[in-house]
Amino acid sequence: MDDSKLTVRAVERALDILLCFTDSSDLSLTEISQRVGLHKSTVHRLLASLEVKGFILRDPASEKYKLGFRVWELSANLTQSDDPALILLPEMERLRDQIGETVSLYVRDGMERVRVQAVQSNQAIRRVAPIGARLPLYVGASSKILVAFAGDEVQQQLLADSSWPQGLDRAAFVAQLAEARTLGLATSVEEREPGAAAFSAPILNHAHRLVAALAVSGPANRLTPDMMKEHAPLLMEAARRMGTMVK
Repeated sequence: MDDSKLTVRAVERALDILLCFTDSSDLSLTEISQRVGLHKSTVHRLLASLEVKGFILRDPASEKYKLGFRVWELSANLTQSDDPALILLPEMERLRDQIGETVSLYVRDGMERVRVQAVQSNQAIRRVAPIGARLPLYVGASSKILVAFAGDEVQQQLLADSSWPQGLDRAAFVAQLAEARTLGLATSVEEREPGAAAFSAPILNHAHRLVAALAVSGPANRLTPDMMKEHAPLLMEAARRMGTMVK
């Protein structure tokens, strides 16, 4: 049976509203309406229901909405023993302290990558990595790792995906994937964002199955190719240790 026939439209819309807050702390009715593509009256009714259940709070002064305490109650009951984002956090902090740059953990979700954990650099000028951010799979060091170690089927789906940007060389990307598999490391310099650089390694579990991509990112003038090469052993060793900690 088609999965789309099993979903409930009102539930989907309510969840879409909650997902608006993955990269914003508070939003107006108009902003939410624009993000989910629904009429204000519909969004207002859904927000009222979410507010009654404690998932959304409304500030009467600003008339903006933010996540309610029920969201935090749910997150408190995450199974920490099974959640890589929580299990690996101490190792990510250790790596951040060793290299001095922002450390992120990415997983693949369809044709996107999602940042599920991040430890920000302590430096004044740094790469800020919001948790929950979704990014394309066709660009960036972590994307290369997630695609390179996911198997040929994922690679072919990505290359044939309609979102593939015009002008982006597929052959060059495939060559980068092969290099990432060989080296266990991928790099990017100003591929997705001007002035930013990153390098990434795979976290593989006991069965040698990809769990996530571990990445270090920072300003390109500080995270130079030579600097990434120098710190690559630290990143790869951290990824190896993390692989022994997850299923």
